[in-house]
Amino acid sequence: MKKTIVIGASENPERYAFKAMTSLKKHGHEVIGLGLKEGEVAGARILTGKPALKDIDTVTLYIGPPRQAEWMDYLIGLRPKRIIFNPGTENAEFVSKASNNGIECIEACTLVMLSIGNF
Repeated sequence: MKKTIVIGASENPERYAFKAMTSLKKHGHEVIGLGLKEGEVAGARILTGKPALKDIDTVTLYIGPPRQAEWMDYLIGLRPKRIIFNPGTENAEFVSKASNNGIECIEACTLVMLSIGNF
């Protein structure tokens, strides 16, 4: 299973980040949320700030391009295998920088990927 960070995590069940965390856990993935407030979703912790994390397979983004600048260097520094840019998070600058660092970038929907079995 793939250790996944959800950026923009929230305890609000109306948010797609909440739905993604729930679905990732349901599919057996280790999930860590990073958000504005600490909390928990489906047994997965939501942390604040930019904690030291290791062995990250996937980062899935639920924050728009204007807020991504503050996360770029941190996320690239985690050396994930891939970053998923969910609808509304597409960012050519971030894709270029991540790709230049050997990180696969995918413009897709995490929820759809999970539901069709190609996560």
